[in-house]
Amino acid sequence: MTFVKRFILLLIFICSNQITAQSLNLKITAENEERTKTIDSLGYNSLFDNYNNLESEVNDLAKQLARFGYIDTTIERITKKNDTLFNAELFLGEKINSIRIYYDSDFDPELLNFITHSKNENSFELEISSLENILNELNSKIAEQGDPFSSLQLVNISKFSPNLISADLKIVSNQKRRIDKIIVKGYENFPKSYIKRFLKLRTGKSFNLNAIKEKVELLEDLRFARTIKDPEVLFTKDSTTLYLYVEKTRTNNFDGFLGFGTNENTNKIEFDGYLDLRLINNLNFGETLNLFYKSDEIDQQTFRVDTDLPYLFGSPIGLEVGLQLFRKDSTFSTANQYAKINYQINSRHTFGIGITSISSTNLLENDTAILNDYTTNYYTLNYNYIKPQPYDPLFPINFWFDLSTGFGDRTNDLGSQKQNLFTLDTYKIFNLNNKNSIYTRLNGSILNSDDYLDNELFRFGGINSIRGFEENSLVANLYGVINTEYRYRLSNSIYVHSVLDAAYFENQITNSKQKLFGFGFGLGLITNAGLFRLNYSSGKTENRQFKLSDSKIHLSLTATF
Repeated sequence: MTFVKRFILLLIFICSNQITAQSLNLKITAENEERTKTIDSLGYNSLFDNYNNLESEVNDLAKQLARFGYIDTTIERITKKNDTLFNAELFLGEKINSIRIYYDSDFDPELLNFITHSKNENSFELEISSLENILNELNSKIAEQGDPFSSLQLVNISKFSPNLISADLKIVSNQKRRIDKIIVKGYENFPKSYIKRFLKLRTGKSFNLNAIKEKVELLEDLRFARTIKDPEVLFTKDSTTLYLYVEKTRTNNFDGFLGFGTNENTNKIEFDGYLDLRLINNLNFGETLNLFYKSDEIDQQTFRVDTDLPYLFGSPIGLEVGLQLFRKDSTFSTANQYAKINYQINSRHTFGIGITSISSTNLLENDTAILNDYTTNYYTLNYNYIKPQPYDPLFPINFWFDLSTGFGDRTNDLGSQKQNLFTLDTYKIFNLNNKNSIYTRLNGSILNSDDYLDNELFRFGGINSIRGFEENSLVANLYGVINTEYRYRLSNSIYVHSVLDAAYFENQITNSKQKLFGFGFGLGLITNAGLFRLNYSSGKTENRQFKLSDSKIHLSLTATF
């Protein structure tokens, strides 16, 4: 083939492609200039690759105009002006602003409380522009009542007046659905009582997918389970089966710390520490078993074991029982036994009522006015609120509130004494941003009595109380502790924090009142073994200066398994 022929064929190919690739232009007009401006204000595409897309755009615009109140909109003609220009002529007519919708006895008028409307007897009026959204909203509410396949239709549409049209509302309903079966996938042994009581999902209830999704989100508040994916529903002719996708998580944890400081009398380093073992949901009932032991540098030992059994026999009632033993060197020992019935109002609120029995023995040879054998029995009330933030492995609980009170009698050789006590423990994390947060905690107790024994007073101080002081070295019948930390997150697994604590306590036996302060710093680190924490703090009383020799270093490791 010669060069000239090749050149001619190339020109023909280029020209044919240019003709094929030409765009089609669209201009839309109405019956007058005012209506044309209305069309232009809505906007439409004006360039197309083919005629079918152009025609579809004109049809879509006509439907949009009808939704805005131009219900008489019709497409008069689409005219080809030249090879690339088409003109579409529309007739809009007069705009209708409102529609009056009549309903019959099949429609629940309470549904109208969820929409903006003007209500009349057996009818309601809407703006035409909001009609589509409101009908969708009404249809969703009907679906929430157990009929997910229902639909709404407007029939017998007619002009009521030049600015108002009327229509009849028709509900096309299907068989109302109820949950017939609930199946858990992934964690088949998930406690059934938690489905019924914690999530409040029951067979026989009306099917409402939105409400189900909200309830399943509560699983994130549980420490021993989490959702894998959204719930799914299987509809058959005669039944509705709900599938929940749940995964069991590791929640058992072991917490311990090692502390050391210098003895003021011997100037020797002394060690103290504790262990705290928590076993959660190992029997797949949602139960909790706690085992605690602490020995500190002033020769005090504490042992505590308790268990929490929620939703007994599938009821909202739970049982909590425990035993605590405390020994103060060779001075006295105290045994505390308690039982409490808990009622879980919902996933975060719990109310409890119980009894507590305390028995203390003087280990010295002789009784004194302030150290004596005694027994005390209390009737107790308790309220607990917990707000988790499960997305955060460093700080999984955002807000904790626990209030307890007890009323009873103490009995010893000197007679009987009316007593009551109050205990508050609450903390809150204020998240300033992704890296910065402020932690505040308030902890305190009050024992009201006409007279006091040393072996019944509260003992506090140390890493879980006011930092910078020896463990349980402070004795009081009234005390309050404020802990604060400014926390800076270096990464998702490391943070550093300040320590700024303050406390006030009273001891009527020694007739003393003191203010205490603790200062220091610390860090936390998630390792393969668990959460490792280090605290360095120093404490002072109101009239005493800081001494570095009194500083305390505490190491702890919380391992999850």
